[in-house]
Amino acid sequence: MGFYVRKSISSGPFRLNLSKSGVGYSMGGRGFRTGLSARGRRYSTFSIPGAGVGYRTSSKAGCLVMLPLLLVACLGGAAAARSLWRALA
Repeated sequence: MGFYVRKSISSGPFRLNLSKSGVGYSMGGRGFRTGLSARGRRYSTFSIPGAGVGYRTSSKAGCLVMLPLLLVACLGGAAAARSLWRALA
């Protein structure tokens, strides 16, 4: 595994990501974030805060897939999110 250096500058839900590859940006909060990497790739990230478990996708439909998961996690808690995750897998 190689070393990397990354610096983020946050302002509310917006984050500017500085790396060796260039400048990227993202938007979102705890548990869900979507953005554009320094190499021009779009991504969406969903995670369960405090659990150390997450999912990252690079497709255009990534946001559409992650929004229902985020809704289930907020409304039904982590147990409901885990059962939905198993059903999708």
